[in-house]
Amino acid sequence: MSPRPERSALVVAVDGPSGSGKSSTARSVADRLGLAYLDTGAMYRAMTWALLQRGTELDDPEAIARDAADVVIASGTDPMAPTIEVDGQDVSGPIRGADVTDNVSLVAAVPRVRELLVKRQRDTVDAALGGIVVEGRDIGSAVVPDAPVKVYLVADPAARAARRAAELGDIDATATEADLARRDEIDSTRAASPLAKAPDAVEIDGTHLTLEQVVDAIVALVEDVTQADPR
Repeated sequence: MSPRPERSALVVAVDGPSGSGKSSTARSVADRLGLAYLDTGAMYRAMTWALLQRGTELDDPEAIARDAADVVIASGTDPMAPTIEVDGQDVSGPIRGADVTDNVSLVAAVPRVRELLVKRQRDTVDAALGGIVVEGRDIGSAVVPDAPVKVYLVADPAARAARRAAELGDIDATATEADLARRDEIDSTRAASPLAKAPDAVEIDGTHLTLEQVVDAIVALVEDVTQADPR
């Protein structure tokens, strides 16, 4: 594979486990800096939703790989009004359902799914000529390893569970914490692009920080990079 050309547009990669605050943080950073935004996790959720609708056996990686090939996923990049569509249908609501949440890590672990979606993610990044904030689990380590700003956002398990429970309207934070631990195990041990902190990523622990403080920290990193290498 030939090397990718040097980027002229700013790319901010925000990685971290589920419930660490990536989405709110990445959207706020993009809005403040006037950049596009891409939620790669929503793409995997959209693929999972599509396969569930098709009746694909999600315990069969070969079936997942086969059925994923012709799913058309489109992501809007406005940080204040992100959209996600499957075959032209808005699925921003359905992809947050429990059935998708329970199965998305299994779908995301299939190498062919990652191959398909990473290509789409890179195409979106390349099209964002004014710069983009991309959030996920393998952005800095695999999707855009040449991103000049890489952040690995973490929080302690209880804080992550409380955030996710509130997001889903689920009052059982204990069950949510157990589910996050299960997803962490799958995401961290999968063969294809596992959840991992890129060696040159800056880790930010948001457990005891407000959203505004986390955003401030990332914006400061961006300013340091852009001042050192203005383009």
